Amino acid sequence: MEIWFIAFLVLLLIELCTINLVSIWFAIGALGGMATAYFTENVTIQIIIFIILSVIALLITRPFVAKVRKRKITPTNLDRVIGKEGIVTKEILKNSYGEVKVAGNKWTATSKKEIEEGKEIKVLKIEGVKLLVEEIEED
Repeated sequence: MEIWFIAFLVLLLIELCTINLVSIWFAIGALGGMATAYFTENVTIQIIIFIILSVIALLITRPFVAKVRKRKITPTNLDRVIGKEGIVTKEILKNSYGEVKVAGNKWTATSKKEIEEGKEIKVLKIEGVKLLVEEIEED
């Protein structure tokens, strides 16, 4: 029974020292193992109870923890150029790099089609530090 109590304290201490939930489920399982040790000296049964309670605790609390920990991703300055319009300052050849100006900043850009200098573009996404753009078709 003392072993389970020590295991519970160690697991709880690990949990308190970390930012993420990493051992609380096993601490709950250790409590179950400790309670089982009070009724039986069979170590196999104690370990089985420990595993079962740990898994149950994990399954019950994981969805709640995931929901609580879900963070709203705040767009960075880079993310804000996605969807913005700009102008080609250096011709973009098919699957090659050119240059565009978006929101006052110059960017290296690529496109699936050739885009001439001076044409208006729309930013589709960021690939590393380069923009993937498409030409804005005039109606």
